[in-house]
Amino acid sequence: MPPAPVVPFAVASARKSVVLAFILAALFGPFGLFYSSVLGGIVMLVLSGAGAVLTFGLALLVSWPVCALWAVIATLRYNGRVTPPRLPTL
Repeated sequence: MPPAPVVPFAVASARKSVVLAFILAALFGPFGLFYSSVLGGIVMLVLSGAGAVLTFGLALLVSWPVCALWAVIATLRYNGRVTPPRLPTL
């Protein structure tokens, strides 16, 4: 019996908003980062919490902007993965 033919298909995912990712991370820090990166949210939650305790909150002046930057980069990378490449037009 011949093998069954393989039918190519694509799974479509919704793109994430870069502006929304930035706003959420800028307002809520590591909690806002969960929108664009769960792993990033966990990492920054641990690092921000530990840094805030050790520096009496001063580390948040550095970690909050890092969260916003990480959110933008993670969202751009995610959108690059879910957006299919464009075919050249004739």
